[in-house]
Amino acid sequence: METAIGVFTARDHAEEAVKELRQRGLPEEALIFLTRSEGEAKTIGKEFGAYVGGFVGGAAGMTTGVVTAALLLPGVGTVFALGFGAAALLGLAGAGAGASVGSAAAGDTLKPTSESSAEDIAFFQEVLKSGRSLVIVRTDAPAMITAACEVLERRGISMGSKAPSKMQAETRTVNNVTVLDLRGRITVGEGNIVLREMVRELADKGQKAVVLNLKEVNYIDSSGVGELVKAHTTMQNRGGRLKLANLSKRVHDLLKVTRLITIFEIYPDDASAVGSF
Repeated sequence: METAIGVFTARDHAEEAVKELRQRGLPEEALIFLTRSEGEAKTIGKEFGAYVGGFVGGAAGMTTGVVTAALLLPGVGTVFALGFGAAALLGLAGAGAGASVGSAAAGDTLKPTSESSAEDIAFFQEVLKSGRSLVIVRTDAPAMITAACEVLERRGISMGSKAPSKMQAETRTVNNVTVLDLRGRITVGEGNIVLREMVRELADKGQKAVVLNLKEVNYIDSSGVGELVKAHTTMQNRGGRLKLANLSKRVHDLLKVTRLITIFEIYPDDASAVGSF
C-alpha cells in the first residue's frame, strides 16, 4: 500500500485538491481528509458525496461507507475525519475500513489499536495542532499514487521544482550504527521503494540504530514524506531508532512546514547523529 500525504494551510486549496483527485478517478476508498475545522469538513465533505451535518449523534451520508465523525485527539482537541479508510488509518476500535457512516460516534476519543496507528496519530497530531489540514491517499495502484502526488504537490505545501536525479543509496557502518547515504530525490516509484526496502531489511536483521544521511537529497514529494514516516515507524516498532542528518535547507523547510521536524531526531551532520546513539 502506497501513501501520499498533502499538508494544507488553506481550505480552498484542500478542497481543490480533493475535487481534482476525484475528477482524476481516484476511488473514494483511497481518500482521507483530516481537519480541526468543522466548516472545512462540511465543505470538503461534499466532494466525498457525504453529508456531514453537525457531527452530532453520528453523521448521515449519501455514500455508504464514508466515515464522517468528530473525534477527540489528545493534545489537539476535536478532529473531523472523512473517508472510507479514516477509521482504519486512525486505528479506531470497531470501525474498520468500509464501516458504515456514523460508526465512529461524535466525540469519540482516538484509541490506537496498534503500535503503527499510534505512530500515525502522533504524526497527525503535530500537523493538526499547528492548524493545518491533511489529505491522505492510500492505494496499491501505481498510476493513482503518481497522479495523487502530482496533485498534492501542486495544491498543497511543496518544495518547488523536481530535481532531475533519481535516488541512489549506499550503506556503511560506523560504531555499530548503520548510515544510509542517500542521493537524489525520494519520490513515488523511485526513492520511496528503495528507502522502504532498505529500512525493512535492516529492521529484519535486528539493526537498532539507523541514520539517514540526507545531505545530497534535493527533493522529496508527498509519497516521500509518507515514506519517512513509515521508516520512522518501522524502526520504532522493532525497538530501534532512526535519525536524520545533513538536511538541505529545502528538505529542512519541508519538514518544518509539515511539522515532521518535531517527530524526527535531526542532527547537523552524520557524525553527530552516530555519536548520539
